[in-house]
Amino acid sequence: MFFIIGLGLGDCKDITVKGLEIIKKCNRVYLEAYTSILTCGAEALEEFYGRKLITADRDLVEQGADDILEGADKSDVALLVVGDPFGATTHTDLVLRAKQKNIEIEVVHNASILNAVGCCGLQLYSFGETVSIPYWTETWQPDSFFDKIQSNYKNKLHTLCLLDIKVKEPTLESLTKKKKEYMPPRFMSVGEAAQQLVQILEKKKSENNLLITGESLCVGLARVGSRTQKIIACSLQEMCSIDLGGPLHSLIIASPELHPLELEYLEQFSIKA
Repeated sequence: MFFIIGLGLGDCKDITVKGLEIIKKCNRVYLEAYTSILTCGAEALEEFYGRKLITADRDLVEQGADDILEGADKSDVALLVVGDPFGATTHTDLVLRAKQKNIEIEVVHNASILNAVGCCGLQLYSFGETVSIPYWTETWQPDSFFDKIQSNYKNKLHTLCLLDIKVKEPTLESLTKKKKEYMPPRFMSVGEAAQQLVQILEKKKSENNLLITGESLCVGLARVGSRTQKIIACSLQEMCSIDLGGPLHSLIIASPELHPLELEYLEQFSIKA
């Protein structure tokens, strides 16, 4: 059997009882280590689970899927995923590959940022399409995701923005070499995301249909599900200078119209509170 097991958002104790029981009986257990991270480390997970984990980096998950699935038709193999297994399309691809090989699959779900984001008080059924905000470079500054934020805003819906992370990202120079060299890990902060959005607003200010401004309400979240969780509500312009500490961060562009309960709950996170 091939298992994909969600680990939740906080630390090693957020795994379900069912997931932990499966981990203890598997022949091999991989820890997917590039689409997200836990606030604890792999060592803490190994100590809590009582077994060694095989780190599955981006290359292994995306290009070495056959290696992960090897022997899963004869023994139990598990892939551990931060959050919920279907929070990333990569894991959907793994399930399809396993089915092509006639390998039985079981998925163990857990909390993800897509539902835990309700901790800020904004109602989950009032969220529109989720977007991802990538790191910009000097030569690559995409802004197509902004159209989805604008569409949600127009329809009076909140937008959850998932912020870029760079883990084991090869340097441009090393791509032409036989031996890859990697950039230091980077995790986009709410401040960095807000700064990029403000730059997009500046670039699009001549457009007549622009609804979002620097004064639009947004919510910054950090380390959701952990003891050091932080939430702050302020304008997009104010968010540019907010420091919520270490990763992972998420940003919400709130609807222009909020339910009274949403407003009341958000008040506790206001920088003016």
